[in-house]
Amino acid sequence: MRYQWILFRTALMFLTQIRVGDLPFSQANLQASARYFSWVGILVGLISAVVCMGTNYLFSMPLSIAISMMASIFLTGAFHEDGWADCCDAFGGGWNKEKILTIMKDSRLGTYGVVGLIGVLAIKFLLLLEISHQGNALLLGMVMVAAHSSSRFFAVTIMQQLAYVQDIDSSKSKPMANRKLTKVEMGILVIGMATPLIFLSQISTVYPLPFTVYFLLLLPCYIFCIFVMHYFKKWIGGYTGDCLGATQQITELIFYLGFLLLWKFI
Repeated sequence: MRYQWILFRTALMFLTQIRVGDLPFSQANLQASARYFSWVGILVGLISAVVCMGTNYLFSMPLSIAISMMASIFLTGAFHEDGWADCCDAFGGGWNKEKILTIMKDSRLGTYGVVGLIGVLAIKFLLLLEISHQGNALLLGMVMVAAHSSSRFFAVTIMQQLAYVQDIDSSKSKPMANRKLTKVEMGILVIGMATPLIFLSQISTVYPLPFTVYFLLLLPCYIFCIFVMHYFKKWIGGYTGDCLGATQQITELIFYLGFLLLWKFI
């Protein structure tokens, strides 16, 4: 158990700005810590939900959602948003593999990145606001937790299916690029993704559906992942760390959108 706790803290250190105490760097531990990425998503989602529900006692729901989104960005150091913006610049401005990877490694933010970042944040805000109209703040908070954990699960699935194509020696994702998760490790990852969905079905009084129905929310995310894996493979032959960040951001949005569509048609 002590080793598992070390791995979870390592995942926290990699994906967030949360202080985890003295934790000597180990490439092996960082590779193995991917099993807890969905669990880190639960923690990020919980903190965002608590911020949203807490501030809602003082402010309006739109302002509470905006503050919650900023808390999430601060908590992760805009880690995933940065990946999405870099992907927008790279795939928007590049016309071959070499050009795309060169732009992706450029620390400067271009027009595609700015527009993409504004777009994804605006859509996320509007989706969360729309979800808040479907029930109480607790329901919104649980949806946020489920979206954060599920989106990180799907980012790891990209790692499992594609080869790493960036210049490994200069990449922040180097330790994650050389190892696939075992079946047991994937099981831990899946449990972290599924747990919030089960809780979501239990606390939803507005839409008291069987918890199996809530797993339909994963279907559009899965379809998107199939598409984006083909897209990444076609243009660059695999994935980069920025591709994983972009996958997390978009699957989070798709999860929120799927939640709204689920109640519209079921």
